[in-house]
Amino acid sequence: MAGTSLGARLYRQIKRHPGLIPMIGFIGLGMGSAALYLLRLALRSPDVCWDRKNNPEPWNRLSPNDQYKFLAVSTDYKKLKKDRPDF
Repeated sequence: MAGTSLGARLYRQIKRHPGLIPMIGFIGLGMGSAALYLLRLALRSPDVCWDRKNNPEPWNRLSPNDQYKFLAVSTDYKKLKKDRPDF
């Protein structure tokens, strides 16, 4: 068993215990969802600045109608008015 790869050992365990299949599926789904959410936060969030030369303060370029939250339960972003000054 010392020379076998991780994939071969996992395959043997799944053949021996088929109840592991749903658990592995749910863990994989959870890890994939977490990775996609972190990618979305890194690319779409106004708090993250990837280019400091051209856009040093990305949060100042947001209009009040931009929805940057993942889920807004009771806020309609189309009806918001600008309440801050331009810089």
